[in-house]
Amino acid sequence: MPQVDTEDLPGLYRNERTGGEIRLDSDGTFTATDLSMGEHDDPADFHGTWDFVDNGTLSYDFVYLDIDGRGIGEVSGVHLDARGGGKIAFSTPDGSWSLVLAKSTET
Repeated sequence: MPQVDTEDLPGLYRNERTGGEIRLDSDGTFTATDLSMGEHDDPADFHGTWDFVDNGTLSYDFVYLDIDGRGIGEVSGVHLDARGGGKIAFSTPDGSWSLVLAKSTET
């Protein structure tokens, strides 16, 4: 697994094909625009807080998104794979679907 430096995580990430974006701010908040979290999910806008989870060398690291305004029966938290090299991704557990977002140079 690639090494991920938490100092490099904040910024704007975009998927050029779908136009979906997520901004991870250095204060631990995030905003997502026109972003799908699954193969059959409609794009949505959402926001909340994020935290980097370093699982050590034996497992993968990820960014945990705690989505504001989600109630019982709705997903309140989501994992983003921290892929290193300026990339993060929503992925299904079986690996059959993935939406990779690359860090943008725009602010």
